[in-house]
Amino acid sequence: MDGKAKRARSSDFRGDVLELLNRELGEVVPRTFANRFGSSQDLVRRLEQYRNLQKHRGCVNTVSFNAEGDILVSGSDDRMVMLWDWDIGRIKLSFHSGHHNNVFQAKIMPCTDNRSIVTCAADGQVRHAQILEVGKVETVMLAKHHGRAHKLAIEPGSPHIFYTCGEDGLVQHFDLRSRTATELFTCKSFHGNSRHMPIVHLNAITIDPRHPNLFAVGGSDEYARLYDIRKYKWDASDFGQPLESFCPWHLIGNVHDVGITGLAFSDQSELLVSYNDENIYLFTREMGMGSAPVPPSPSSMESNADSAGPAPTSVASPSDAEISHVTDETPGPQVYQGHRNCKTVKGVSFFGPRSEYVVSGSDCGRIFIWRKKDGELLRAMKADKHVVNCIEPHPHVPMLASSGLEHNIKIWSPQAADKTSLPVKIEESKSFLGSGENSNFSADKVQEKAKVLVFSICLPRRTYAEDSTLAEKIRLRSWG
Repeated sequence: MDGKAKRARSSDFRGDVLELLNRELGEVVPRTFANRFGSSQDLVRRLEQYRNLQKHRGCVNTVSFNAEGDILVSGSDDRMVMLWDWDIGRIKLSFHSGHHNNVFQAKIMPCTDNRSIVTCAADGQVRHAQILEVGKVETVMLAKHHGRAHKLAIEPGSPHIFYTCGEDGLVQHFDLRSRTATELFTCKSFHGNSRHMPIVHLNAITIDPRHPNLFAVGGSDEYARLYDIRKYKWDASDFGQPLESFCPWHLIGNVHDVGITGLAFSDQSELLVSYNDENIYLFTREMGMGSAPVPPSPSSMESNADSAGPAPTSVASPSDAEISHVTDETPGPQVYQGHRNCKTVKGVSFFGPRSEYVVSGSDCGRIFIWRKKDGELLRAMKADKHVVNCIEPHPHVPMLASSGLEHNIKIWSPQAADKTSLPVKIEESKSFLGSGENSNFSADKVQEKAKVLVFSICLPRRTYAEDSTLAEKIRLRSWG
């Protein structure tokens, strides 16, 4: 270790000791100390593999911690659901989900002593598993989508309420007390006419933790849509109009090449949106385009591509199409780039006690971690031989769980003795791209640099496409 590195480590150590001393003297509130410690970039730099959980016999499509964080639940192509004591690497319980196809999501309902688990899968079924006192598991189908059901979202703190979405465009509301499903609406595209509005095949749904009445969905078009369940009329009247919609301005009107695979809300109600074969974007509520955005004209798109502001987008009727909902003063969403999201339906998450970081898997088999505030790429950790699909942050401590096409789950902990830098190839590519750029820049400029970055990072590792067996696995994971 050279002198400069030794001095840096010594400085870090002195700073940590001083922080600890201030906490012991009562000069720092314990919660403030914990948040500051948990959000430390030093910990992110020290993440390394802590456990490798192996028992599934297929790709692991979902990992999720319980509310306390001591149990991890997983679901797989083998249709099994497993509950893990992840700290010691032991299975607490394993049972067949009752699904007839790949399990896409499994979650433990809060405040149920870890005995109530809900799942959705490629067979379209939404199921509830109840763990009885003797260890026996009873599963029952609650409802079914016409097509794959990729995601479900639990109302924060509720042992009864959750939502699902499916490729049939349907969003359903469930109450386990009555075991009933309410079909809220079928998501329709903003493109088309009143007689024929194409269905949006939904891949993702998430609930705002600060405002549990708000939830967002995303799928096969360019818009993330925000809804308020309080506006639903339980007499089954129409509820299909969103409260807000969000989209990077340069993707508006791109109905064939992009779609949304992952959504997440931060603790500050920011909405994170991951697009297939594109980037990840962070939206605040002020960036909303209204309930019915109308695509801008080609002339306005062209003029805005050369300017620093997002394209104006109207939100009312076509007669109001000249009125801008998004003005030149409205900042564009923060962009996170460098990963590749092409072959599978990948999630996206926040990391840190106050959502200080953004994490995603990639087709190159790495976990990517960015600093939320400026999009700076901090880590690109090798986590799968092929593709990483799921990243789940621990609810209380700076740890992660990940899974992908391999038949295992990896737990990541900040225990490395030395801080890890980005791989040389990625660091060189990042220097070319520059940090802190957002989607206010010219669409051509952002996309050109992003494609070069993705090419240099991921393409050399994507030799798995030449392997027919693995390519078939990817096809099955993507299409059911």
